[in-house]
Amino acid sequence: MGGSHAGRPRVHVEGGNGRTSNGGAIHDGAIHDGTVTAGREPRLLGIYLNDHLAAATADLELARRTARVHRGTSTGGVLGRLTAEVAEDRAALIRIMMVLGVPIRGYKISAGWLAEKVGRLKPNGHLLRRSPMATVVELEGLRIGAESRILAWTTLLTAAEADDRLDAGMLDGLLERARRQVDEIDQLRLRAVGDLLGVS
Repeated sequence: MGGSHAGRPRVHVEGGNGRTSNGGAIHDGAIHDGTVTAGREPRLLGIYLNDHLAAATADLELARRTARVHRGTSTGGVLGRLTAEVAEDRAALIRIMMVLGVPIRGYKISAGWLAEKVGRLKPNGHLLRRSPMATVVELEGLRIGAESRILAWTTLLTAAEADDRLDAGMLDGLLERARRQVDEIDQLRLRAVGDLLGVS
């Protein structure tokens, strides 16, 4: 976070020890740092942000897998950078939640991770090898993830108008990056569709 928000802790969930990286405790599947969320409906904001965190977790797993499959190609280079950005976006969301005092629901993080794994099992017309359609489907999933981030950052920018704990400048940067990610993923997706259909 920039400006007057410098010095805020970088927070991530550490496995198995019931703590976060800044010492926050996990209770009943939630992480708490002792602060209180402002606003008339803090509980609803917490649900909303935790849902986006679950989606970000699934999106990061998908990005990592897709980049790994295409490693060593021109597409893989772009996907590798996008994967790093998705990880940064997810970390930024966690920091925002901690700053707002929103409990991080560990079970929702696990659900997001599991959803991506289960998604790999859907029928694709090929039992023993990767389907030619897989890249198109994966890129469409990544595009949906980027669109979800656009919605989350836009919502938080609105909240920033009434809550000075939120850094509007940082959120603007995240929003512009998500929009650029949509454009880049679209280019990769259209290329993959062309390859699939034999259209140059």
